[in-house]
Parts: sequence; structure tokens; C-alpha cells
Amino acid sequence: MLDLELLRSFVSVVEAGGFTRAGERVHRTQSTVSQQIKRLEEDIGQVLLHRDGKDVRPTEAGERLLSYARRLLTLAEEARDVLRQPGSEGAIRLGIPEDFAAYRLAKLLGAFSRSHPGLRLDVRADQSKHLARDLERGELDLALYKREAGAKDAIAVWPERVHWVTSKSHPVDVNVPSVPLIGFPLGCIYRAGAIHALESAGRAWHTAYTSSSLAGIQAAVAAGMGLSILSEMSIQSDHRVLTAKDGFAPINRTEVALMASPDASPATLRLADRLAEFCDAVQSKAA
Repeated sequence: MLDLELLRSFVSVVEAGGFTRAGERVHRTQSTVSQQIKRLEEDIGQVLLHRDGKDVRPTEAGERLLSYARRLLTLAEEARDVLRQPGSEGAIRLGIPEDFAAYRLAKLLGAFSRSHPGLRLDVRADQSKHLARDLERGELDLALYKREAGAKDAIAVWPERVHWVTSKSHPVDVNVPSVPLIGFPLGCIYRAGAIHALESAGRAWHTAYTSSSLAGIQAAVAAGMGLSILSEMSIQSDHRVLTAKDGFAPINRTEVALMASPDASPATLRLADRLAEFCDAVQSKAA
């Protein structure tokens, strides 16, 4: 472990260009600062400063350490500031699917943040498989993600309405020998469902367009580059839904699950309640 006080003296010596001026900055005597630098060099096992009379400059190893030392000291100050704030509620790390991020959820999160000024929200939109993995690893406090229907371990679940879609203006010929697919990268539950449905029906397919952006997928479908599977909330006016009459049966049932870490804070659970209300309202409106 690097001692922050030793790093503070090291940064001060480099910035001040000498031990005497550095001592004035950190309120230490010149000999004390010199001893601190010696201890730091012993801890790291590298000479950090060139000493030429009264002039002091960092060695190559000292240059490398300098940027890290500054970042560590800044981070320590930030942590102190956050903890010193009265009424601080900490932080919530939230993961959501991109189509929810692009929908009305941003307004809900903004309102929640404004009503909890002592709370810091860290929101990440990503593929559901990544959100589930990061929640399990303890890298998220709360996650709203998509999965195959049937599991019972969530705060709440909502069945999803998903459909095959093509372009309204430039529809793809549904009888083509190989179906052109548009979707998210490997691991997306919709992509896996689409491939399974096509292969179960004995139909050939190929990847026509892959994007990590929902907007990119929506645009590619509208342009007639291929077919995709989208949730009902992601289907746009320039898309046309395909049904069993077109030769495209529904894919396996999916659901949206709201999950929290085992040690979720009271603030995290309050946000979970708000998200549950939001999803209930979306489901009621779609029914």
C-alpha cells in the first residue's frame, strides 16, 4: 500500500523544486520531508528524485509515479468531501437495458436524483448479459435487465412483448433463401432468440448489420437492411411488424427482471420501488 502522506510530500517536492519549499507546503521540516521521500523510495524500490545541490527533479521512475500520485491524492480528497457532506446517502450503481434508457426512464432517474441531493447516481446502459454478470460480481447495486421467462429470484418481473420487424417503406422479401438479420452483438437475448426461431423453422440466415446502439438497429431496420426482433417500446413508425402469416412465429418468451444486490442500501431499495412503479405503468399502458 502506498502511503498518501509520503505521496503528498513527493508531489510537493517535485512541484516546488526542492525540499525546503516542499516542507513549507506540507507543514513539515526539510529533514522530515527528506526522510519521507527516502521511505517512499525504499517502499517502491526505485530512486524517484535526482538531487543536484538545491535542485531536485524526478527520475524516470519518479515521472511515472507522479501522475499516479496526483490521481490518488485527488481521489482521496474527493472521498473525504463526499463523506463530510451532511446528509450524504452515498451512491447507487444502476444498470439498465438501452431501450429503457432511450425511453422515459431518463426522466424518472432525473427526478429521483433531484429529490435525493445527497445521493450520487451512477447509471450504465448495457446488454442484459453484462448487467446480470456485473450485478452478480458486486459491480452494480441494482439492475433492470432482460432474460428468458420463468425465474423466480427477482424483486419484480414483467413479461415482454417482442416482435419480428421489417421496414415499412423498404420491406425485406420474407421468402429470401437466407434471412438478413439485424441485431446487437453476440450474447443478446433477442439475437439468440431470432437465430433459434429461424433454425428451428429450417431457415438459413446471415448477419446483415450488428450494432451496440439501439438507434443504429432501428435505423438499419427502417432502411430495409434486414429483419430484427425489437421490444414493443422500441418499434418505430417506419417499422412494420411481421406475424405468423408472414412466416415468422413469435420467439421464446422473455421478461424484464428487476434485481438488487443482497446488501442493497435503503436508498437503492427506494429507487427499486420507483422503477417497479414505472414498469407497472408501462405494462398497464401496453395492455
